[in-house]
Amino acid sequence: MPLYILDTDIFSLWAINDAIVRARVAAHPRTDVAVSVLTVEEALVGWLTALRQVRTNDRRATIYDRMTLTSMAVADLQIVSCSRAALDRYDQLLKLKLGVGGFDLRIAAIALEHKATIVTRNLSDFRRVPGLTCEDWSV
Repeated sequence: MPLYILDTDIFSLWAINDAIVRARVAAHPRTDVAVSVLTVEEALVGWLTALRQVRTNDRRATIYDRMTLTSMAVADLQIVSCSRAALDRYDQLLKLKLGVGGFDLRIAAIALEHKATIVTRNLSDFRRVPGLTCEDWSV
């Protein structure tokens, strides 16, 4: 069975119920769709950072609501961890100087280790990674 790993951007669209992304995810068995633990980290760190900067209770409540929705969305998908093999693959990819950001390159390394397809709107960066398959489910 193929495995599709949603990158952080596509996961965010899925989490806010983007109709196109939701339909594309629903077209696959739930066991074939995942997020990486790096996407979980990126999403939660983003909300935690926002909480540290907020000054009003109204904004704080909004951020907590979004953090709750993000957590519920994460719980609805399988999570692929970042193994030692994926971290070693990341180190190899880093040496290639592909011009891909660190989080994206780590997500790519995870996908390569699992022979998975990355689902992203950022095709221009992910297509720079040798051997990586990627698709855009936002269109």
